[in-house]
Formats: sequence, C-alpha cells, structure tokens
Amino acid sequence: MKALEKSIRRIVRAHDLQSKALVKASGLTAAQLVLMKGISELGEVTSAALSAYADISPATVVTVLDNLEERGLIQRYRSGSDRRIVHTRLTERGAEMVRQAPEPLGAAFAARFFALEESERRTMVASLIRLADLMSSAAPAAVEEKRG
Repeated sequence: MKALEKSIRRIVRAHDLQSKALVKASGLTAAQLVLMKGISELGEVTSAALSAYADISPATVVTVLDNLEERGLIQRYRSGSDRRIVHTRLTERGAEMVRQAPEPLGAAFAARFFALEESERRTMVASLIRLADLMSSAAPAAVEEKRG
C-alpha cells in the first residue's frame, strides 16, 4: 500500500508542477484548456456536454466558462429552437490559443508515453481508469461537493 500511496503522491505532484508550467506558458489553467479543447473538438456545445467530456462538475464548468467569456476566448448564446439551451463556441482568439497551447501533460511526457508499445499504453490507461474509479467511489461526498 505504501508504494501505491507514494506513486499517487508523485503523480499528483508532477501534475501540479505541469499545471503551473501550463499557466505560465499559456495563461490558461488545466481546466480552462481542457474545456477549450473540448469546445474545439465537439464544436458548438452545451455546458452539460462539456461537463461529461471533461469529467468536471457542471457548476465548475459554468465558473470556468464565465472566466473564459470575460477574457473574450469563448462566446455563449441561446439556442434558436429552445431558449433554455445555451451553446458555447470559441472566439477566433480562443481558437488561436487552443492551436498554440502546449500539451496539458507536457511535451516530454507525451513523447515518452507515445514511445511505449501500444499494448503497454492501453494497459496503463486501463489501470489508471480503474484506479480513478476506485478512488472516486471512496471519496467523501462532501469533498466532491466543494469541488463543484
């Protein structure tokens, strides 16, 4: 168990350091970049779809989108067919930032990861998904509520 806990701490620390480097390089937080890439990939999209895409709570998505809209990186507008639905799209400036943004986990990590055999990458991803599921199911509900 100690080796597992130590490995998780190392991953968290590496992610924190990479997140700080991302902000410094692009001016975007990891959550902002993930949502902007989601908009870029999915097209004009609702916040609910972005929440599912990024696995970020709906309340957090709205807060991040508010910030991106204030910065002129996205636009939100109501659906013509159903005024209750709000769509989001990138502005030209936002699309340019996505094109120029560094890899969220770092170029060095991406290069090393994609140098692995495909079967090893698949096994690693499957194991991490399982670990994340185990950790999420064990997380106290109150902590998750504060995140959202």
